[in-house]
Amino acid sequence: MEDIQELYSLAVEEEDESLEEEILSGLSSIEEKFASLNTIELLSEETDPMSAFVTIHSGAGGTEACDWASMLYRMYSRWVERKGYKMTILDLVEAEGGIKSVSFQVDGDMAHGFLKGEGGIHRLVRISPFDSNARRHTSFASVYVSPVIDDTIEVDIRPEDIRVDTYRASGAGGQHVNKTSSAIRITHYETNIVVQCQNERSQLKNKELAMKVLKSRLYEYYRQKQEEERAKTAAEKKDIGWGSQIRSYVFHPYTMVKDLRTRHETGNIQNVMDGDLDPFIEAYLHHLWADNEK
Repeated sequence: MEDIQELYSLAVEEEDESLEEEILSGLSSIEEKFASLNTIELLSEETDPMSAFVTIHSGAGGTEACDWASMLYRMYSRWVERKGYKMTILDLVEAEGGIKSVSFQVDGDMAHGFLKGEGGIHRLVRISPFDSNARRHTSFASVYVSPVIDDTIEVDIRPEDIRVDTYRASGAGGQHVNKTSSAIRITHYETNIVVQCQNERSQLKNKELAMKVLKSRLYEYYRQKQEEERAKTAAEKKDIGWGSQIRSYVFHPYTMVKDLRTRHETGNIQNVMDGDLDPFIEAYLHHLWADNEK
């Protein structure tokens, strides 16, 4: 700011209008940095700086729903690329037309803080490319986000609380992966949370990863239970919880993406599907901050 102020003073003193473009460019750059830092200021929860586990499940609707899940997966993949983060697939179940479910880990500064507001039901409205009569279809997919917690946060998982199943991995991965029961599925009895991992060739590594995901999911589950207890009288907070519709993506009869919690919207749906999620993420963080202040 000091450099730009000096440059502005010089331009005024010398009556040099040629410096206007440089000054405006500098101000624009500072404005972007300020907006970014202002958003990071809103990330004050214990798990905000951590990496994130993200799971996408297609809803009812067969091929159309599986295609929608794959579109969401691509959207988050592109967002990860834009942020310069790293993505690692943990489990992928493909289906006709797209993805039945996919779990992946996102590593990067404040990854969970930015992604935590993406958890919920995402709704798609479009003319289905799979419908020969070109009718409009509505599809749903659920997104679940939890932090990759470190050793400083304890989550007690007793052997008698879980069931561990092994099975053969599906999809690509070479002869070894498909011929041995290296994939792991863990079921937590009390919460009925099920996690699975088939990305690694080693059964032991898959189990370690699956336990890490389960630990993360349980932490998030019990944290949300505590929040629900504290927010029993706050109807608005109930509306934005897991299991409710958070965002609509409309391709027909008009184009619009609208977040139903923050009311933030845009008509440039292609940009959003290409990973331009930051305006929605920032709007949610401001909404969350304002809600907590109340």
